[in-house]
Amino acid sequence: MTDFNLAPAKPRKPNPVARKDESGENFPVASRLLPKHLRPHVMAFYRFLRLADDIADDADLEPETKLSYLEALERTLTSGQAKHAYLKPALDLRDSLQATGVSDRHARQVLRAFRRDAVGARCHSWSDLLLYCRYSANPVGRYLLELHGEGIAAGMASDALCAALQVLNHLQDARDDWTLLGRCYIPLVWFDEAGISVEKLVEPQSDPRLRVIFNQTLDKTDDLLTDAAALPGLIQHRGLRLEASVILSVAEALSQRLRAHDPLKTRVELGPHHKLLAVARGLARSVTAS
Repeated sequence: MTDFNLAPAKPRKPNPVARKDESGENFPVASRLLPKHLRPHVMAFYRFLRLADDIADDADLEPETKLSYLEALERTLTSGQAKHAYLKPALDLRDSLQATGVSDRHARQVLRAFRRDAVGARCHSWSDLLLYCRYSANPVGRYLLELHGEGIAAGMASDALCAALQVLNHLQDARDDWTLLGRCYIPLVWFDEAGISVEKLVEPQSDPRLRVIFNQTLDKTDDLLTDAAALPGLIQHRGLRLEASVILSVAEALSQRLRAHDPLKTRVELGPHHKLLAVARGLARSVTAS
């Protein structure tokens, strides 16, 4: 991680709001594959994390201000008391967790990753990146498993899938993360080994040495996806099994697309046709896993 930003403090902004919703995510959030009665709970979890993530990513806020907002979110989640309207997602999630009996540790673990983001996250090695994913991504899968009454059997495969999704997102956003927020989640040691500076991420396109680093990241991500391939077969709940199968296939397709396209030139995403094919493959995979 970097040191705290020591620039003069900016005026405190009005209470924060989430700048993005589920329609802008790479992967489905509370899709119709999940039971209708559980979708509002998934959305409560998502909206809490979405607000926290947007706070940590706000380029106009100083680190100390971000940390104070994140602390207020966690305090409201655990105490049920809120002084400001922006904390409503924390109250809603608290109500949801009490209704479902799901632990609040998953949301609190993700806040730990957002606190790291707030002070300018950089990952020095692949193991450091996986440690970051342990808090930023893996708790999301663990929450869904607990919400659907799953045991621990699917935990490791779920962690692998969630970590892969996180790394793919980091590759998509590698340029903006560095230029706007001073963050680099791609292991810095790989830049050293390639003999180039992380400042290469500001370029309008990748050179061959940076492309090698991107492919190295994708190789490791594909290993995670291989570990995650068992996940559908380990999930008992039919709807969650379908959802996991679809997300796994979408992640595999996005990994392939990132190999073929340069994330520094443009944000690499799946088009409607590619996404539809990935969904179809995921649904077919779920049938064989059941």
